[in-house]
Amino acid sequence: MQLGAFSISLTVKDLQKSKAFYEGLGFSGMGGSGSDGWVILKNGETVIGLFQGMFDKNMLTFNPGWNQSAEKLAEFQDIRELQKELKTKGYTFASEADETGSGPASFVLVDPDGNPVLVDQHV
Repeated sequence: MQLGAFSISLTVKDLQKSKAFYEGLGFSGMGGSGSDGWVILKNGETVIGLFQGMFDKNMLTFNPGWNQSAEKLAEFQDIRELQKELKTKGYTFASEADETGSGPASFVLVDPDGNPVLVDQHV
């Protein structure tokens, strides 16, 4: 099972302060302008998303179809296939992708400690 690019999505109180903090650690902008409450930052292969007012908790995030630079992969396991496979393994979902479509979709699992795991396909 290949879940795609990995990042951590952090819920922040002050987007600009948090962005400056991570930039001081060597992260630089990869996506988002901040004007709509989020930015994506990268340092080497490490990717973090900063989100103000969008989520209740920090989340682990996986993006099927992307590499760590948000570049589309030629081949990948579609999110609907991943969801079906996880269902056969007995996983339950906080939210599910529509299994009849194609292209962008997402689902959310919650790990045993209450941490949300977002699988978010953009392609």
